[in-house]
Amino acid sequence: MTKPQFDFNEALEQLQSGKGLTGKDGVLTPLIKQLTEAALKAELDLHLAEDTSANRKNGYIKKTVKSGMGEFELDTPL
Repeated sequence: MTKPQFDFNEALEQLQSGKGLTGKDGVLTPLIKQLTEAALKAELDLHLAEDTSANRKNGYIKKTVKSGMGEFELDTPL
């Protein structure tokens, strides 16, 4: 699953044009989403590497997360 990287130059342009930093469509929301998904995937990969039984990983599911930075949707590993 390849995801586009957070574009800092684009984020800076959005901030300069008046777009908000936080919230549902905030400039930082995609970065927080990307970091959270990477952490969840790493945690699951580590767990599966330590588990000696068959691999139970079976794709991703969408979950909505509410944070102080706003609400966003995550692709969480199953």
